[in-house]
Amino acid sequence: MCIPPSSPMLLTRNLLYTGMTRAKKMLIIIGNSNVIDFMISNADTKKRNTGLEEKLKNF
Repeated sequence: MCIPPSSPMLLTRNLLYTGMTRAKKMLIIIGNSNVIDFMISNADTKKRNTGLEEKLKNF
């Protein structure tokens, strides 16, 4: 999993967790340790406005 320096909004614990849980046999994380440490501490979640609920109701 490559984790480049990016916007703090994108560097969340959830993204790191998703990458870790989707790995089948092994996970190699490539990135700056400061960025990875930031992701671990960044538990901030934003409400996503995907419209999924409305799409499912109209399906």
